[in-house]
Amino acid sequence: MKSLLITIIALTLNFTIATAQETTGASITVTIDNVTSDEGKVMASIHTAETFMKGAGIENLESVIEDGKVTLVFENVPNGTYAIMAMHDANDNKKMDFEANGMPKEGYGMSGNDMTMGPPSFETAKFEVSGEDLEFAIRF
Repeated sequence: MKSLLITIIALTLNFTIATAQETTGASITVTIDNVTSDEGKVMASIHTAETFMKGAGIENLESVIEDGKVTLVFENVPNGTYAIMAMHDANDNKKMDFEANGMPKEGYGMSGNDMTMGPPSFETAKFEVSGEDLEFAIRF
């Protein structure tokens, strides 16, 4: 009887530990293959409607550039509606640089690849995460 109780406790702990290590959410892989130079880094962030165009996203990544290409992976993204913003920080100053007329000096892009004039919108960049892994090719 004592060994049966110990076995049950051990199995319960084993199950608890095993399920605690499972990943939750989706992986989102972003590739960008038209970076104009290998200088600096590419920075990317995943945003909700509340954080879009208002600073840091809910997760932020950066990557070195090799042959004008980068791949970034956001892990364990919970279900919801998001948009991804990416920029080439060519001078590695951790911010977007602008011309005197307000036009960006550095390459940028976002999910949805909407390249219309004017500031980007969450509506054109948004996508749904529903548990499945996703892949995006973003163009600068």
